[in-house]
Amino acid sequence: MTGKRPRPPLDSDSMRDMALRYVSRFATSRAKLLAYLNRKLKERGWDGEGAPQPEQLVERLAELRYVDDRSFAVMKSASLTRRGYGARRVAETLRADGIAETDREEADVQTQGEAWAAADRFARRKRIGPYAQASPDPRQREKWIAAFLRAGHSYVMARRWTDAVPGEPPEPQE
Repeated sequence: MTGKRPRPPLDSDSMRDMALRYVSRFATSRAKLLAYLNRKLKERGWDGEGAPQPEQLVERLAELRYVDDRSFAVMKSASLTRRGYGARRVAETLRADGIAETDREEADVQTQGEAWAAADRFARRKRIGPYAQASPDPRQREKWIAAFLRAGHSYVMARRWTDAVPGEPPEPQE
């Protein structure tokens, strides 16, 4: 038989070690760590005393600041903004990562301040508006606007960038 041996069931020590390895390798949120531990419990089973308590382990790691949702939100927000995504897309991603509203506040402020630069990076990367070779036909213009909206930018921002003349980036709004 050439199959892999099944992994042994988890106990308190092995679950703690697994959680520590995970947080040492990946920037993560409480919700993502809890989902990981629950998935591993489901895959491998439980062989420890009492019922497994991954929630308590996650809270303990948060108390020790091995997991920090606020810092994760700021880091993830900055990363997405640098890639050209808008505030709505950043907020949706943080919500999907299980970041609470209170922990998203600092990240939201940072994203709002970088909206114009993010739109510029997005337009440059996708060769839209001022970075295009030529002015778009109406159908292409609609596709560009749709791309901006999917990236989380506002409709007003999308129109400003897609209506810009090739070679002439629009001026930032005050």
